Amino acid sequence: MASGTVQQVNADAAALEQQAAAQQVLGIIGGFWLSRAVQVAATLEIPDLLADGPRDVQDLAAATSTHAPSLYRLLRALASGGVLRELPGQCFEATTLSNLLRKDVPGSLRSTVITELGLMHYAAWGNIIDAIHSGEYAFQTTFQTDPWTYLKGHPQLAATFNDSMTNLTRVVQRAILEVYDFTPYRRIVDVGGGQGQLLSAMLNANPEAHGVLFDAASVVEQAREVLQHEPVKQRIEFHPGNFFESVPAGGDLYTLKWILHDWAEAESRLILENIRKAMAPGARVLIFDAVLPEANVPDFGPMMDLNMLVMTGGRERTAAEFSDLLASAGLRLLRVYKTKSPLGIVEAEAAA
Repeated sequence: MASGTVQQVNADAAALEQQAAAQQVLGIIGGFWLSRAVQVAATLEIPDLLADGPRDVQDLAAATSTHAPSLYRLLRALASGGVLRELPGQCFEATTLSNLLRKDVPGSLRSTVITELGLMHYAAWGNIIDAIHSGEYAFQTTFQTDPWTYLKGHPQLAATFNDSMTNLTRVVQRAILEVYDFTPYRRIVDVGGGQGQLLSAMLNANPEAHGVLFDAASVVEQAREVLQHEPVKQRIEFHPGNFFESVPAGGDLYTLKWILHDWAEAESRLILENIRKAMAPGARVLIFDAVLPEANVPDFGPMMDLNMLVMTGGRERTAAEFSDLLASAGLRLLRVYKTKSPLGIVEAEAAA
């Protein structure tokens, strides 16, 4: 092949590669728009309105008190993104994806979409560049307070956030139960256990065990209400408190789901040190957080880590970083389990 022809082939290949990369960049931009559209649809309860079958845009606009032509443009964009399906006559029907955004579906992600793509996150992410410059997390600089204090002052947002955590737990708990055997344990202390979804699942997998749900007083009261009709409630002790001060003693298993990733090293060490003090002899600790993979691997973890930089000042960690953190609190890493979810399971015991 002549040198000129080779050069032209190489140039054509480079142009195609650049074109593909440009389409990928445009897709990233469109992904931002689509995520906001999904948040609006969930807030307007569009998926709930489509639960019984297709409806036309005029009907949906009347039900949501919105401007029908503008609503149509929103729904058309969602259909383009695979969230809804457009039918003739400006009618729309649900999809498997949109059904996950309904309020009445087990494992619903509606509250998660509203929380993660709504006011708190949206405003804080708008200032991510400040976090990159300063190292201070963007939520603090945006709202002049931490997210937990902010939620205390906004009870409706707090309720949506807590519901989000419960429903996300429903999504990941099967993956956890598939890979870890909870039957050896008799007293499971769920530190920062929220509304008790994961603790209930662990106790249902182990009928001989009793559990302790440990969280802030307001969250514990919500958990009592959420679990009031669940048979497993009879095996749960509801214990309000502050894990920076102490945790309930005498557990043979301590669990932390999406807790340590909210905090930097000093705070995470303090939580773990308090657990180390409270553990019964031979007890284990399970941390349910993302375990960051090797570089350049597609994974949800690095994105969640960036979200922690924006929202809480915490971080996701590699297995080596977990090992160092545990050692600093008098604990020893035993094993890291992979699950069929964004969460890994980090198992530890008291160091000798």
